[in-house]
Amino acid sequence: MPTTLFTQNTIACIWDFDKTLIPGYMQAPLFRRHGVDESVFWAETNAMLENYRKRGYHLSGEISYLNHILTYVLAGKFGRLNNQLLREYGADITFYPGLPEFFTLAKSYVSEKPEYRKHEIQLEHYIVSTGLAEMIRGSAIAAHVEGIWGCEFIESPLQPGFLRQSEMEIAADAVLAQIGMVIDNTTKTKALFEINKGTNKNPAIDVNSNIKPEDRRIPFQNMIYVADGPSDIPSFSVVKSGGGRAYGVYNPEHGGEFEQNDRLLQSGRIHGYGPADYTTSSSTARWLRMHITAICDRIVTDRELAVANKTTRPPRHLNATPEEEAAQRKAKEPKQSSFLE
Repeated sequence: MPTTLFTQNTIACIWDFDKTLIPGYMQAPLFRRHGVDESVFWAETNAMLENYRKRGYHLSGEISYLNHILTYVLAGKFGRLNNQLLREYGADITFYPGLPEFFTLAKSYVSEKPEYRKHEIQLEHYIVSTGLAEMIRGSAIAAHVEGIWGCEFIESPLQPGFLRQSEMEIAADAVLAQIGMVIDNTTKTKALFEINKGTNKNPAIDVNSNIKPEDRRIPFQNMIYVADGPSDIPSFSVVKSGGGRAYGVYNPEHGGEFEQNDRLLQSGRIHGYGPADYTTSSSTARWLRMHITAICDRIVTDRELAVANKTTRPPRHLNATPEEEAAQRKAKEPKQSSFLE
């Protein structure tokens, strides 16, 4: 008997990280720990594209800061930096008000009503960031999310001839040596499709596979994407065009970010925006709660309509007597036991 791959009763809140969940950039603890001027590092990174262009090189903007971190490692400015240290530095990341508590609270919204519990609706959080995955994994938010996409580094890179070696030597004091994964503002959309198709839950499903909408784990209409600005327009567009919600946040202390989000709203890129404040009384927390609940209501309606469309009414006599009709009505009455048992 044919069946669908997933029940599609899961909601996904997908979050950008820098300036969405935290006020600045996550790398700040790295610079602080090693006495590196953060503003100088980013100024150098921003100037690299033009400087390399003059030398005849073409450089991806998103990969430039990762390369520059490795250059700082080679120059000894970050010491013997490795992934373990990055994870430790992640513990120093400070979040906006209301986090990470809001992530737990949001999951409780999908069990508030009996009909939500009846259909076993679940909510999952994902972070998709151009920042460093190891720092996110070491932060206070990591325990509250189901998946993290971010840039990654490799220590102790495989050497020529490694296929002929029976044992791989790994240095105890390994340092960052190569870039392992790059997430930029365009490839973020690949992560969205991995969540959509369930690739992250079932590796047998390839993200490029042609999967019918009804067979995808989390349809885009079950997604809410939250980010801080124009760099997330590709992701806003994918979620919004698929029927999901797109929401922008801004730092209340930076006036320019408010205008930036308003322009996104006026141009139809997002459904709403608010301050990066996730305390329960904030407009952002209320907006998210309202739309999580609306998605729950739609899931219930869709699933119950599907049941009604796929079941038939029992046959009845064409000229049934009143006694027969009463008996048929009584037979239809629910028994004490539940279908959920």
